[in-house]
Amino acid sequence: MKSFDSDGAPVALVTGSARRIGAAIARKFHDRSYRVLLHCRNSTDEAGALAAEFNARRGSSAAVLIADLASADGGERLAREALAQFRRVDVLVNNASGYYPVRFGEVSAEQWDDLLGSNLRGHFFLSQALGEELRSRGGSIVNIGDIFASRARRGYPVYTIAKAGLHAMTRSLALELAPSVRVNTIAPGSIFWPEHLADDSDPEVAEARRKIMRSIPMQTQGDADQVADLCWFLAVEASYMTGQTVRMDGGRFLNPA
Repeated sequence: MKSFDSDGAPVALVTGSARRIGAAIARKFHDRSYRVLLHCRNSTDEAGALAAEFNARRGSSAAVLIADLASADGGERLAREALAQFRRVDVLVNNASGYYPVRFGEVSAEQWDDLLGSNLRGHFFLSQALGEELRSRGGSIVNIGDIFASRARRGYPVYTIAKAGLHAMTRSLALELAPSVRVNTIAPGSIFWPEHLADDSDPEVAEARRKIMRSIPMQTQGDADQVADLCWFLAVEASYMTGQTVRMDGGRFLNPA
């Protein structure tokens, strides 16, 4: 692995990186000599603790940026702050995501704007604002999508529409930014249990979990480190891949149930 001095080390900006998949991706890049920009909207304590951990291992190698990507100028403002912090961005990981159910027939304009903003709009304008910087670095973008971007999920119409847009954005930006910048997407399946399925002592939650597991041919969940490994590969090593969506779902997409 190529080593870098602290000032010349490449920089990865990972949105939504205070915890879960985003934190695992940030740790992967930091472990491999990148400086890391940790973005969060509300999870400031977790992001600060992760940055402190990284900086204790290697001084001035991590910083926290706070931005609401669902706001009108959230993406552009985050891009400016990222470049002001380390003066470069080599890899952009669009991971931040709003996720909650909204029944069709009850969707408000505010919910639409929030879910489209946090899952699509913010990432588009962040990518656009960093486009020239990424071109100058021969950089890459990895979007974190969802297997349900390609299939319906009852109760989550706005979320799945937003993620479908993110997958389409991958293909569009791969054309717009080629040949200098590669753009790919990871579509995870079951990696963490969502908050409403966290307590398996509830019989209904336990049955919902069993139903999900029956739909996965591999009969197990994935884990965040596996997503991080794939993200590293797509961002750094897969030099002839662009415009692709790679499912990491244990085969769940194959199951119509």
